[in-house]
Amino acid sequence: MTFRRKIEHLLLSEVTLPGQYIGGELGSIVKPKDSVRGRFCFAFPDVYTIGMSNYGLQLLYSLINRRNDWACERVFTPYPDMEQLLRKNGLPLYSLETFSPLAEFDVLGFTLQYEMSFTNILTMLDLGGVPLHGAERTMSDPLVIAGGPSAVNPEPMSDFIDLFIIGDGEEALPAVCDFWLEMKQTFSDRRSALLETARQFPFAVVPQFYSVRYDSNGRALKPVPTESGVPEVVRPVIVKDIESFEPPILRIVPLVECVQDRVAIEIMRGCPGRCKFCVSTVQKHPIRIRSPESIARIALESCLATGSNEVSLLSLSTSDYPKFEELMERLRNVLTPLNVSISVPSLRVNHQLSSVMQQLTTERTSGLTLAPEAAHDEMRRRIGKPITNENLLAGCESAFSNGFNRVKMYFLCGLPEETNMDIDGIIDLSLEIGRIGKRIRGKTPIITTNVSNFVPKPHTSWERLGMQSQGYFLNAHTQLVNRVRRTGISLKYHTLETSLLEALICRSDRRLCRVIEKAWRLGARLDAWTDYFRGDCWEQAIAEEKINVNQIVHETIPDNSELPWEYVRYV
Repeated sequence: MTFRRKIEHLLLSEVTLPGQYIGGELGSIVKPKDSVRGRFCFAFPDVYTIGMSNYGLQLLYSLINRRNDWACERVFTPYPDMEQLLRKNGLPLYSLETFSPLAEFDVLGFTLQYEMSFTNILTMLDLGGVPLHGAERTMSDPLVIAGGPSAVNPEPMSDFIDLFIIGDGEEALPAVCDFWLEMKQTFSDRRSALLETARQFPFAVVPQFYSVRYDSNGRALKPVPTESGVPEVVRPVIVKDIESFEPPILRIVPLVECVQDRVAIEIMRGCPGRCKFCVSTVQKHPIRIRSPESIARIALESCLATGSNEVSLLSLSTSDYPKFEELMERLRNVLTPLNVSISVPSLRVNHQLSSVMQQLTTERTSGLTLAPEAAHDEMRRRIGKPITNENLLAGCESAFSNGFNRVKMYFLCGLPEETNMDIDGIIDLSLEIGRIGKRIRGKTPIITTNVSNFVPKPHTSWERLGMQSQGYFLNAHTQLVNRVRRTGISLKYHTLETSLLEALICRSDRRLCRVIEKAWRLGARLDAWTDYFRGDCWEQAIAEEKINVNQIVHETIPDNSELPWEYVRYV
């Protein structure tokens, strides 16, 4: 019985959403193993329904498969029921295209989208037959690489990842893959091959060639190279022209319902804003745009190829696209005859918001999503987000007048110098928007207020600040809940336990590798999912490894102290 037949007959009748484990989707590409020079597996450390909604996966999958000499396949984190069945039957985690165990690939690449997915990487490596630790791998094992938003601080995952790509992946990923095949032909010793790779690419962090140091207080310092030719400072690789890297016309169409099932097109990379809390602005600098002509063409061809009835325009701030009105006119001209709607998930609240609302339609989505971050103008000025409530309210009024009946807003809680008035202001602003909607539409619109706990991230203006205490957030959440009662506002806020853990991971150093591994061995799985999160596993691992959580998470780092992520620099 073939491996695939074993999976289909032994497992798929017993697992949740078996369609996520069988491959064969429209748009997927299967190349015979012996027809290519190299094989890359794109590993998304979350479940299929999340990963298949990721634009970067679709883009890089297509770019690599356009080459005749490389094949790109996919793998996602299995649900615990599938993991248990694979282990029970002695079967490895496999790619969806050829049902190949992960250990058979030349390169295994993880995208680090969120710190709470880090234990999923260990699950995938272990199930796939790849040694967890880079130090245990040989030249017969895949090169394990990682990139993405959470690669800004490589240290917490440095025991498990051979190489981190800092910056854009379109040019860097194929270059690293090609070079690794050369190293496999040149060296029998993995350390020597990795050292040459570290010397070759100024955008790559190869952790084993950096030493970890600590000051007299136990605070981690900047890692330094241990070998000549290894860059002391790693700077991001930047794609100058995103027009050169088109997304696939025939994207992979999922077999099961996913979080986002639509054609996504990146229209602009970078953001003109300089919010002090935002790491994405730092990572995606400078601004690069795709032309209205190419966006409209890609949208039309993609909808015809996939049958999708919605196009989503992606960027950090879509309404800041310099030719927004021209773009919307072009899109309406080609998509309206197909009954395809346009969604804009990221709108900046500025003086143009009212006019932007007039450009959007509500054929399938009648909701507006905004991120004011704070409720008062003065707080926004302090956090570097120069928007006003005058523009916000005018934009919402325009939205209600143009058929929108739902508003979702995102706020931050725990910002520096925050007061009770700022917390109350979140509900006050939500109520004011509700009143505007009722005045225009005759009935109260649906207002959803999402509040995140502020985590000072590496490489932002506030990277040295400590996070507010657990008690502070508990009081703030209670204040919000008390204010929102009987208002009709839907209030949602992030679980405090996961926010604190996110801060610990993203601000930590190499010592956290032991915590992540121990939590995983204790049973931590799918930590971003409330149904699966096991806080007790993390508490035990942190206690056993004697991690100073207060120092890492809550204490402000002195200006004269080095940072554990300081060997990566974006500016």
